[in-house]
Amino acid sequence: MRKLSRRFSELKEKLEKRIYDPVEAIELLKKNATAKFIETAEAHCRLAIDPKYADQQLRATVVLPKGTGKTIRIAVITRGERIQEALAAGADKAGSEELIEEISKGIIDFDCLIATPDVMPQVAKLGRLLGPRGLMPSPKGGTVTFDLSQAINEFKAGKLELRSDRSGIVHILFGKTDFSTESLLLNLKAVQDAIDKNRPTGVKGKYWKSLYIVSTMGPSIAIDYNLLKDFKFVEN
Repeated sequence: MRKLSRRFSELKEKLEKRIYDPVEAIELLKKNATAKFIETAEAHCRLAIDPKYADQQLRATVVLPKGTGKTIRIAVITRGERIQEALAAGADKAGSEELIEEISKGIIDFDCLIATPDVMPQVAKLGRLLGPRGLMPSPKGGTVTFDLSQAINEFKAGKLELRSDRSGIVHILFGKTDFSTESLLLNLKAVQDAIDKNRPTGVKGKYWKSLYIVSTMGPSIAIDYNLLKDFKFVEN
């Protein structure tokens, strides 16, 4: 069993064993982010789905209105003139067979991989390598497209892929702990809205089981999903 640090244990002891309202939870998240670097804010959404069934799989995208707070490295696999188009649009690297070969050797120095439909038969052989990392391009994830400029700009601006793991949990970042409470709340609400909007057709009855938020080095905090769903932002 992993031994907890004194810092982590002290932070955990400050949390009450209850489900927090969204604003209080985010304020606690920010307060507990005491590492020597700016921590990432993450959401872990447990859903009542069984991904082994095709009609209960969740894979979609969400655009965080306040961005991710991190620099997204994008690689593009395509052919011909589209390679230069991708680089001109802001891709960090782009190529064809040579990039596929590089990735097959385990060189994965990017956070997002976009591919055009015409190269997907070749990209498919990277599935075992990219799939477990959540990097395999897919139409549902917005990463298989001929509109490279739009896709690159969207992912650079804060577009993320939503994807449940084998146990039906969606793990996704929603900003940095130095964001304002309102900015983090806006981003988290966008995640919740996207998950609800893309509810799998095979899910019957209750959809959400639990929602937790956590910073990179902090303890997890339970949030009342229903309060988040009904939260209304008041314009100043």
